[in-house]
Formats: sequence, structure tokens, C-alpha cells
Amino acid sequence: MRLFRDTAGNVLPMAAMGVIIGALIIGAAVDTSRNYLAREQLQSACDAATLAGRRTVTTGGFDTASEAAANLYFSTNFKDSTQGTRSTSFKATSDDDGKTVSATASTVLDTVIMRIFGYDTFNISVTCASSMGVGNADVMMVLDTTGSMTSSLSGSTRIAALRTAMKNFYTTMTNATADTNARVRYGFVPYSTTVNVGNLLNDLDTRYLADTHDYQSREYVTTSPVVTYSSVTGPTSYSKTASTTYTSQALCIAAYPSTTNPANTWVNNGSASTTNTSNSPSDGITTTKVSQGQRMYEYMCQSSTVNRQTVWTVYGRYYTRTMYTTNYGEFHYHKIAYDTSIYKTFAAVNSPTGTRGAAVSSTWNGCILERATVAKPAFSYSSITGISPSGAYDLDLDSPPKIGDVTTQWAPMWPSIAYRRYDGNSNYTTDQTIFGASATSYCPAKAQLLTEMSETAFNTYADSLVAEGSTYLDTGIIWGGRLLSPQGIFSSNVNDEAANGGEVSRHLIFMTDGIMEPNYLINQAWGMEYWDRNVTDDGYTNDAARHTQRFLAACEAIKDKGIRIWVIAFTSGLSTDLKTCATDNSSYTANSASALNTAFQEIAKQVGELRVVK
Repeated sequence: MRLFRDTAGNVLPMAAMGVIIGALIIGAAVDTSRNYLAREQLQSACDAATLAGRRTVTTGGFDTASEAAANLYFSTNFKDSTQGTRSTSFKATSDDDGKTVSATASTVLDTVIMRIFGYDTFNISVTCASSMGVGNADVMMVLDTTGSMTSSLSGSTRIAALRTAMKNFYTTMTNATADTNARVRYGFVPYSTTVNVGNLLNDLDTRYLADTHDYQSREYVTTSPVVTYSSVTGPTSYSKTASTTYTSQALCIAAYPSTTNPANTWVNNGSASTTNTSNSPSDGITTTKVSQGQRMYEYMCQSSTVNRQTVWTVYGRYYTRTMYTTNYGEFHYHKIAYDTSIYKTFAAVNSPTGTRGAAVSSTWNGCILERATVAKPAFSYSSITGISPSGAYDLDLDSPPKIGDVTTQWAPMWPSIAYRRYDGNSNYTTDQTIFGASATSYCPAKAQLLTEMSETAFNTYADSLVAEGSTYLDTGIIWGGRLLSPQGIFSSNVNDEAANGGEVSRHLIFMTDGIMEPNYLINQAWGMEYWDRNVTDDGYTNDAARHTQRFLAACEAIKDKGIRIWVIAFTSGLSTDLKTCATDNSSYTANSASALNTAFQEIAKQVGELRVVK
């Protein structure tokens, strides 16, 4: 009984048991923590790999390049040497041609302490998947279609490369929205020397276009006819006018012709008139000569004896000359106000600008002349004060024209009446002159408001782009902003609510293959700069710099509306101006057709929402 109650020596076995239990607890905590960390790292690496793999998917689907990208990301983010693991594996696949990239990853983690209790390893396995989804998005493509886009590029042309990149962009966006209710709309502003928005303005309100506008043109002016004569030839020999004889000289004189061929009077000889024309210079001064042969008759009475009686006979002779009636006319080259009220409706209109003032029929192609502006060296935009200096209606993205106020209205470009003028020494002049020539005019493809498009419709539009004209970056960005502005004249289109009720992200993709390169001698959005001087003080000095100021001010106004501007410099360097125009981290340089396609693909992926789905 005493032995049963004796507790001496019991601490040692209890302490031994406590050590074992403590080791088990500590070991479980240590190895479980290591297992948790390894699993988290494996999951993170798996997620990152599928994101990378999905991000590289293009029109070729989940190909070897995309698989390689996924493998590289996984191996970079999960290393056995760092995690204390072994036998790690990773496999990425896609069952829907790259729309969703799925993967499984597994590894083995050897225990450190738990092995003494018979737990040697943890087998860790995770799954992951990434998909590209697109919420509601409006994409306005502002595209350089100037003459340089016809340049050769890898056996094709720059414009052909642009068409291909656009179509692949559409395919990527379509794949991203497959099996969703997301709405994606596309708008377009092809630009060169101006933009083709006439149909859009007419559909909105015909009063947005002026009913009269001043154009650099010409008018034909005629003077009073001038009559001149050739030298007189003759006379011919006297001959009888008739066989009639008269018994006295007085009766003979009385028989002189007085109606058809009166004596000593020039009369038409009955021959038809002929017309000769000559033009000089460049169809400027025109002379029309109407020639008519004439005769002037002289008569005499000559006596003779017939049957011993004196009789008189009328004899006549004539002189000849040619009379010229000359109608002088000339073209006066100067600024002329034209009625545009019919022309702006796309109806055929005659203008008296043809040869010798003949009527020339023309129909508007839809390209426009900008609203009034100020010829200042610097422009800026502030979210508080707007565009500075004031009076630059050409940079106002939102305000509608004031009806009847031509300074706030646009005008149709009218190529057939546009003329340059120069003096007698072939130097350009702003004075009225009789020397001139037709101005060069270019007109890009029609702009399009935001709309949902089928693949066929999108591709048809891409194929309609034609490259010609000079590079006016400002006219492109201004009209891209106008067509995408939620507060502007096209706001009803821009703010049209998506059926799914979701928010809409707005994107403007601005592509150019060159720098600002205005031409002050051609017909463009600001008129004919050498003569109109809407931008410069003397017609040419700092022309490019002043257009660039407009470009940058418009870029800032657009970004202030929450619109993301993407800029692609195609086969040209990414200038400071272009980078400044772009939203942060939204500019690309593309020196080849494949690089252009890549740039469009990168934008498509960022317009879309790349995300982990499991």
C-alpha cells in the first residue's frame, strides 16, 4: 500500500512523453508551414504561368510559343532549390483554341521533422486557369492613310500591313468576348490632309455645315468685243454686172446695185464665219476670233455703140478684206464666296470654273474644311479653362455650331473650284492675278461612328482604306476625339447604353507612319495655307510646329475625358510628341508588319481583361 502511494520517480516518464508530444507538435507546425508555403508558391507560379500563356495567344491559338511562355513563367517563379521540393511538374493546355489556358502543377516536399513519425513527404498538387474577357468597350481607330502608307514593306505595303493588323485585332477581341454578353463597338477616323465626315455631319444636322464659304478659286471675266480687219486686197478687174444696156448714162448710174452690193460699202461676201480659239497661260487668258470675209464694190458706166447708137452698161469691181470680232476674256484668281447650300447635300452642282468659264459639274466627296481658328504659335488645354487661346473652334471637341455663325460651322471641301495663284514670274502671290492652276486635293475613306460590327463588315471597312495625301496628325486626333467624346455632338451614339447595363471603357488607337508633315500649297482641312493663312502668319513659317501644338492640345483634352489613347509609331521613331499624346504605358514602336500586328495584339489584350478564373 505504501508502494502504491509512493510518487517518487514519476516525473521522468512523464517528461519523456512530453518531449515526444512536443516534438510531434513542433514538427507538425514546421512541416505543415513548409507545406503551406510551398503550395502557395506552386499556386502562384501556376497562375502566373497560365496568365503568361493566355497573354501570348494570338490568332494562332494556344500554340508552341504560348506553351513555351507558360513553361518559362512557371520555371522562373517556382524553383525546387528555393522551395526544398523535388520532382516538380507543370503542364498547360487549352481545350478551346486559347480562349482559356488551364494547367496542373505538382511537386514533392520532403518533411524535416515529421519523418521521425513516419511522414516522409507531402505530395502537393494544384490546378489553375486564365482567360481573357472583355467588358463593354468602345474602340476608335484613328488611322494614318497618307501617301507614305503605299511604301513597300516586306514584299507588300504599309497599308496592307495595317489592314491585316486591324483584322487580327478584331479576331482577338471576338475570341475574348465569345460566350459573353459584352458589347464591343468600333469606330474609325482615317486621316491624311483632312477627314471624311460629311455624311456624319449631314446625318446629325445639315445646319452644322455652312451655306456659304470663301474659297481660293477663279472667275472668268470677259470684255467688250474688239473688231479688227486684215489688209485690203484687190481690186479685181472691171466686169459687166449684167448684159443690160441703158440709153443714157443717168439711167445706167441709177442701175447701180443698192441692196446686196452697194457701192463703196463693205458687205459680207456670203461665206460662213469661222472660229479660232487660243488659250494662254494655263487656260487663263482666252481669245475667241470670229472671222468673216467681206467685199467692197465700185461701179462705173461704160459707153459703147450699138447700131450707130450710144448705150451704157454697168461695170463693177471689188476689194476684199477679213473682219475679226475678238472676244477677250481672262480668269481672275482670288478668294470667292460660293453658295454651298446644295453642294453640301451631295447633289451635283455646276461652277463656272471650266474652260472660258464653262460650267463644271461636281459632287461633294464628304471631306471637310475646319471651323475658324486663330493663327497663334502655341495652344494648350486645361481641365478648368479648356483650350487656350480662345477662338480656336477647330480644337473645340464638344460644342455644336451656332446656326448661322460661319465661324463655328464646318464647310465642305470643294476640289473642283480650288485654285492656287502666282504672278507673271511663277512666284506664288496673295494678290489677285490672271495666273493660276488647280490645287491638289485628297480625301480619305469615310469616318464611322461607334457600332457593333460583324467580321465581314469590319474586314470590308479595313479593305476600303486608301493611302494618299500629307500627314496632318492634328485633324486625325481632333476628329477621333469628337467621335468618341461623351459630351460632344455625337454623344447620343457614344452614350448609348449597353444592353447588359455594364460600364464602358473607351479607347482611341492612334496609328501613324510619320511625323507631322503639312503642305501649305495644297487643299487641306485648314484651307490652302499659303493663301488662307489660318494657321501661320505668312503662309508657311512654323507650319508644322503650329499644327503640332494643336495635336498635343487635343490629346490632353481627350485624355481628360477618361479616354485611353494608344499610340503606334509605324516604321518611324516614337517621337516625344507621340509619346506625350499617349496615355502612360500606352505607346508602341513597330518597324515591320509583324511588329505592327504585335502592337495591335498587345492593345487588344489590354483592352480585354486578362484574369485567373480558377
